[in-house]
Amino acid sequence: MSFSVNRARAVGSSVLASTLRGWRGASASRSVEQPAQLPELYDREGCAHCRFVREALTELNLDVRIVPVPLGGTRYRQQLMDVSGSDQVPFLVDPNSGEKIGGSDAIIEYLYRQYGARAVPPQLRATNANVIKSKLATVVRGSLGLEVRPSKPVAQDMILYSFEASPYSRLVRERLCELEIPYKLVNIGKQQLADVGPATFRLHVGEYKPLPNTKRSAMLEEHGNVQVPYLIDPNLNKDLFESEDILQYLNQNYAG
Repeated sequence: MSFSVNRARAVGSSVLASTLRGWRGASASRSVEQPAQLPELYDREGCAHCRFVREALTELNLDVRIVPVPLGGTRYRQQLMDVSGSDQVPFLVDPNSGEKIGGSDAIIEYLYRQYGARAVPPQLRATNANVIKSKLATVVRGSLGLEVRPSKPVAQDMILYSFEASPYSRLVRERLCELEIPYKLVNIGKQQLADVGPATFRLHVGEYKPLPNTKRSAMLEEHGNVQVPYLIDPNLNKDLFESEDILQYLNQNYAG
């Protein structure tokens, strides 16, 4: 019973975190094309400013390689220092253009200029009001996704299908950050009214059909379902839906 209560609290606080941010990072562009090479984002899941960048990535429908740098972490800290000259996050490296950019406002300006060809939404800028809301989103989650936990390194990056505002995906992203596990973040935000709602209760009549030639349609064709989080671990040849199962898997196989 206590486990169920703890699970309900975790999901409820994650819903509240998304609500505090006005559910930014839920919808995704229909027009932005993925660049040839994955940009890399040095990230800390619970960081207020990193959250703005991840929201922008979802809304631009851009995939990215997440390099986690939790507080107290050492696995990628020196790599970040080498590429940026400091250990501050967020920091973006885009091999498509050669740009290396620090700070949420500068990164988001670049992403919208380079890939979105439109102005940055004011809700993604690091104004005092937005920063307070983003920090509150971290507080209601008990500051999870900020500090390192002992873990075993991985030989290959994992792959996580997610979108930023997804309450269930957040639970997994927090743990991946704490365990210093890098991953390809595949953003599959909502692109139409029929995408709204959980996988078992979407706002549509009849058979669910994603927009054609999208990451959602490809996921449906390959897996028979469009649901996040979805984790692929090439290290142990394992793939899982359901945040509860993924968290248990990560704890059993990678927590130190």
